[in-house]
Order: sequence, then C-alpha cells, then structure tokens
Amino acid sequence: MKVAVGSDHRGFHAKELVKSYLTSAGHQVEDFGCRGTTSCDYPDFALAGATAVASGKAERGIFFCGTGIGMSMTANKVKGIRAALCHDELTAEMSRRHNDANVLCLPADLLGEALMRRVVDVWLQTDYEAGRHDRRLQKITQFENNGQCCV
Repeated sequence: MKVAVGSDHRGFHAKELVKSYLTSAGHQVEDFGCRGTTSCDYPDFALAGATAVASGKAERGIFFCGTGIGMSMTANKVKGIRAALCHDELTAEMSRRHNDANVLCLPADLLGEALMRRVVDVWLQTDYEAGRHDRRLQKITQFENNGQCCV
C-alpha cells in the first residue's frame, strides 16, 4: 500500500519510527515532512499529505503532531479526506470499519512506540464494513460537495 506520512516538529520522531516500520512491512511511503525537530507549522504537512491521499497519489495517510488534534483538524479540511484521531487499537479499528477513515492522525506525545505500531497495524488491516455506514458517509460527502445539510 502507498502511504503518505507527515508531521510537525513534535511528531517528527514518531513519523520516522512509523515510516521505518511501514517500509519494513513492505509498504511504499511518501514523506511530506517535516524534516527535523525545528519548530514548524503542522498545516503545511497535513495539507500536502492529505491532498496526496485525496488525489489518489497515496491510498492512505498517517500524520503526527503532539496531540494529533492539529493534524486531524487540518487534514479534514481537504475534500475527500476522512481523518481520524486515534489513541488505541479500538479507535483505529472503528475509524476504518464504520467511517472508512483514509487518514490516521496520531498523538506523538501521548503514545509509546509499541502502541503506535499496534494502532497502525490495526488501522491498515481493518476493512470498511459498508452497509448501514454508507448512508452516513454519503451525507458527509453531500455536504462536502454542495454545503447542504441533510436534516
């Protein structure tokens, strides 16, 4: 699978860890930055990576910042992105099964290396259930496309 990764300075080390882990598992990884621990702005990297996912240049994205909140908020501004901030295996699984999340946002300051690898594994291996969840995603897409609320 082709995976876009990105981080700000606080997520840099976690990104590098997961990037190496993904590569060793046979995934193709495109790194949208940042390139070190010097203070930088998370929107630059979240927008670049999310745009790659939305355009089909990458199948999924995994982004890191201190809390994961900034990356999640920013990635979700890109049309076609369903970014989920996950803290454990269950939230990762449900983000895929019920929400067909195409971007995983991780809190680099809050998760240890072992948990981060498990969350990534679950998220990459879990399929979308479809069915009753389709109508919910269609409502999101409808609003995203024309700004009309469903109710």
